[in-house]
Amino acid sequence: MDAMPTLPDLPILSALPALEAAVADTGTAVLAAPPGTGKTTVAPLALAGLLDDGAPPRRVLVAEPRRLATRAAARRMASLLGEAAGRRVGYQIRGDSKKSGDTVIEVVTTGVLLNRLLADPELPGVDVVVLDECHERHLEMDTALAFLLETRAVLRPDLSLVAASATVDVALWNDLLGGAPTVESHPMEHPVAMHWAPPRERIAPPDGLRVDNRFLDHVAHTVTRALDEDEGDLLCFLPGAGEIRRVAERLDHIGAEIYQLHGSVSGSAQDAALSPGGRRRVVLSTDIAESSLTVPGVRIVVDAGLSRRPVIDHARGLPGLTTVPAPRSSTDQRAGRAGREAAGSVWRCWGEAEHPRRPAHPLPDIDTSDLTSFALQAACWGTPVDELSLPSRPSPGALTAAGEVLSSLGAVNADGGATARGRALAKAGVHPRLARALLDGAERVGSAGAAEVAALLNLDRRGRGDDLLAEWRRLRAQKDRQWQAEVRRLERAVERNDVRTGDDETAATVVALAFPERVARRQGGQWRTVAGTGAVASQGSSLSGCEWLAIADADRSRGQAAARIRAAVPIDGELACELVGDVVEDRVEWDRERGTVAARRVRRLGAIEVESKPLREVDPGEVGAALAEGLRIEGLGMLTWTEDAERLRERMAFCHRVVGDPWPGVSDEDLLSSTDWLEPWWSRARSRKDVARIPMGQALRNLLPWQVSIDEAAPEALGIPSGRKARLDYGGEAPVLAVKLQEMFGATETPRVSGVAVTLHLLSPAGRPLAVTSDLTSFWEGPYKEVRKEMRGRYPKHPWPEDPYSMEATAKTKRRLK
Repeated sequence: MDAMPTLPDLPILSALPALEAAVADTGTAVLAAPPGTGKTTVAPLALAGLLDDGAPPRRVLVAEPRRLATRAAARRMASLLGEAAGRRVGYQIRGDSKKSGDTVIEVVTTGVLLNRLLADPELPGVDVVVLDECHERHLEMDTALAFLLETRAVLRPDLSLVAASATVDVALWNDLLGGAPTVESHPMEHPVAMHWAPPRERIAPPDGLRVDNRFLDHVAHTVTRALDEDEGDLLCFLPGAGEIRRVAERLDHIGAEIYQLHGSVSGSAQDAALSPGGRRRVVLSTDIAESSLTVPGVRIVVDAGLSRRPVIDHARGLPGLTTVPAPRSSTDQRAGRAGREAAGSVWRCWGEAEHPRRPAHPLPDIDTSDLTSFALQAACWGTPVDELSLPSRPSPGALTAAGEVLSSLGAVNADGGATARGRALAKAGVHPRLARALLDGAERVGSAGAAEVAALLNLDRRGRGDDLLAEWRRLRAQKDRQWQAEVRRLERAVERNDVRTGDDETAATVVALAFPERVARRQGGQWRTVAGTGAVASQGSSLSGCEWLAIADADRSRGQAAARIRAAVPIDGELACELVGDVVEDRVEWDRERGTVAARRVRRLGAIEVESKPLREVDPGEVGAALAEGLRIEGLGMLTWTEDAERLRERMAFCHRVVGDPWPGVSDEDLLSSTDWLEPWWSRARSRKDVARIPMGQALRNLLPWQVSIDEAAPEALGIPSGRKARLDYGGEAPVLAVKLQEMFGATETPRVSGVAVTLHLLSPAGRPLAVTSDLTSFWEGPYKEVRKEMRGRYPKHPWPEDPYSMEATAKTKRRLK
């Protein structure tokens, strides 16, 4: 019989009786324990009955959100039992597994847990499931929780479920688990000194995945300073693998061992980073070391204060990552790493005044991620998404976008249920897009080549350059173990096919099958994708000379119209058309650039025009529709407006405004709403020139009502006291009559048109304005006296009587009157 282990003095020990009692009584518990308390490694041992001879034995499955944490947790638990991983404590991650018939605790990634649930929802042989770090709100963890709650409710009421959170905000998990008891463990009580170390110069914030080199210089300087001023090993948090490599290069001069800790490093390198050594160590890590991992010997934490979060541009189909300020809850957990084993210090690379302005918590993945994998898992599970007990609901728009992708892959039927193909895609254990590329690519380029490229796409290779072909060849030459393990796993997921094609065709085929909407063709200074998005390559990229690209990864910075290509391969244009599916169609449309109708036979790939040829025979109806589109785009300026036509339109507009029915509106909007009024000339038009020849005066008269006369409602001219007819101007709110002042002598009433007083512009003998009035009587009795006084000396040959009522109207001079 195995001896009971001797455990280190950890805070979780005092909480274990309450945890075991809660599980025994209710089958559920929420374990709230800060990092460093032992919740990840000691609590599962207690639940499995490995710490007490009298405890009931249970088989425990522990789910971790990260592969690195999964292996580390299993090995730590096994070491506490005095064993190597694989006996009583085992693990399974993608491409790696250590377990045996003696295994009673198995640590798995949430992805592995989801695959097991989809294969057999009852989870036979499992008594307790522990969901560790559920507060991080990873999408797979949220999904696993929802599936497990349904398993407990329908199939396995005896299955116990523990939600373990590093935060004290556990009300959400209590509610989801049906009022589960909360068991709390207090943190370690080692003091941590806080140092605020913002850059001295103003540095631009991160833009997408780009972090200013000057900021990384500052982080490296802070690491060096912290090593000089404090004792112990140092853990530095950085947002991604690229920043880790760049900071490591800047620390070559220090007298310490430098380790890199992120998802892309090998298992042996991860083990080395987590194992204390003889020399002082500096561990540069992503946020995987935030909560579920303990890095022994660490007394100093340097925090760059940045995180990588998933983001997706649904309109352009560009899922990816972006760099954001780490929320306060994350920075608190990072700081706690310095005080896990003894007193420590924390150096934050931002100012104390900035800290309260950071978000309190990170957004859940379900709010920011590509939901395609989630939607396929839900479809395979068989419960509608809106009926799943999720911690929060997904956005309807994001879910719709995911459903559209799955439909295009043939993974779901019209009702949203998983098809046989969809279940096959889900079993591949990769994103549905990659699964489609793997399965269909294996038929075209062979299973080995398809698996190799799919494995490359499934690994985090950011920062390695944008040429995927070069990266693939590098992995093969170096016999990268992580990549090789993934290749073997994916090869097992497809039927063997020994077809072989060249590297170029193989890579291009797999990438295009995975991301057909990102196939792109050179257009000017950038590429245009099938989806219509512009894309640009980095300066000096080897891809710059390629006409066609199959883009695997791209991101678009805020405010930028074009996406930045992160990974792509050249592709032959004909192969692209074959894989994505080109369309040949006759198009008769308005050419905005040339301002005329273009009739072409076009071969296109989504938004990409592959080639076009002029059409010789064109349907007149389609030409008319194209001309109508041109008219809507260019407006009425496309028509030829004579002076007479403009005046007629103004008169009609006056009638519509003043009289109303039956006078029609003739505004731009009214006239552009239909082309019926342009008949019979419009239906015979075949070009812009034909449209320009339409007689607008005659066309407008098509709109005149038959009940009334335009010449009566809005006469073109009015008779005036001098005996002649003067033209009216209808361009303003009221009709305007411009006449010489002497031509209105004797008139006492202001002329009216359709009941509206005419605005009189009274002019000097030289035709210059003297007065504007809509009340002629008031003018004669008032302002006229001042006008007479000023004008009689300037124009003595014209009459300026004291009494304008008694004077005969005339346009002649006094001499001619005699």
